[in-house]
Amino acid sequence: MYFALIGTMIIAGIVGYVSERSGFTRNGVIPSMVICIGGAVLFFFVRVMFGISFGSHGLNAIVSSIGALVIVPTHYRKR
Repeated sequence: MYFALIGTMIIAGIVGYVSERSGFTRNGVIPSMVICIGGAVLFFFVRVMFGISFGSHGLNAIVSSIGALVIVPTHYRKR
């Protein structure tokens, strides 16, 4: 379980970095990585507690990271 959690955090950090460098987001590298890691860890624990999943741990990390990047910055952005 711990290796899966650490792998999830690493994949989420990579997704955050790549999304910032590719221009998908404009939050800054560190905030994007923090948002991705937070979303991935949250979804990891939802998977452990309730069994909700998209498949493998890696796919869950990617989907939850992208979801967190879409939801969090747009929710707090001023109109």
